[in-house]
Amino acid sequence: MLTEAQRAQVVRSLLESHRTKKQGERPSQMFPEIEIADSYAISSAVAQERVKAGARIIGHKIGLTSKAMQASSKIDEPDYGYLFDDLILNDGAKVKFENFCVPRVEPELTFILKEPLKGPGVGLIDVLRATEYIVPSIEIIDARVTEPRKIFDTVADNGAAAGIVLGGRPVRPEDVDLRWVGAIFYRNSEIEETGLAAGVLGHPAMAIAWLANKLAPFDITLQPGDLMLSGSFTRPVWAAKGDTLHADFGPLGSVSVQFV
Repeated sequence: MLTEAQRAQVVRSLLESHRTKKQGERPSQMFPEIEIADSYAISSAVAQERVKAGARIIGHKIGLTSKAMQASSKIDEPDYGYLFDDLILNDGAKVKFENFCVPRVEPELTFILKEPLKGPGVGLIDVLRATEYIVPSIEIIDARVTEPRKIFDTVADNGAAAGIVLGGRPVRPEDVDLRWVGAIFYRNSEIEETGLAAGVLGHPAMAIAWLANKLAPFDITLQPGDLMLSGSFTRPVWAAKGDTLHADFGPLGSVSVQFV
């Protein structure tokens, strides 16, 4: 476990990387004794500093929701980070490549709540009952720390959250079997990845349930209007300057973003 001074040093390093868009030293390299609890505390402290600077927390992102991604990170559960209002982008947005360190993109489903959710004991039906809309999305992820990253580094770095593009056709949870929502993911008209939302813990709503239960010991409630990014069901795709990334969700429409 790190001291408060050590945690504060990591927070300062991450905030500097946010400011300069240049990767900083990995927390696990700075302090090999770091634990997951330290990483979440660091992520929360960075979020608090961002809020002080004017950003607003509008929900959470959940990552590492597939077995393959968990195995690659040597963990047995997902992770989470914060979503801020300045991360939201409209379908077709053009974003400056220079605003990121090493951007990658993933197709995901975003849940928008109409009722509060609080664990413990939240399950699939609870999430569906509390959800107003599910929106096709692209998440932009970015590593503000150098490779090779460990799970401690990704969690401290807010789960690598860097942007969320909302688009397509929002649907109500009772209107579609979310397990079978698929995406064909293109980069510059070339298919890079395909996948089904069932790859997210068997059902993407289970990611939201996991988060509500994970936050229960901290007396945190997921609030109406919150956006919950449920996790990718493909591997991340690298984005270079000039690339257009396009996610075709079939009957749910499509979402795209261009790096300029």
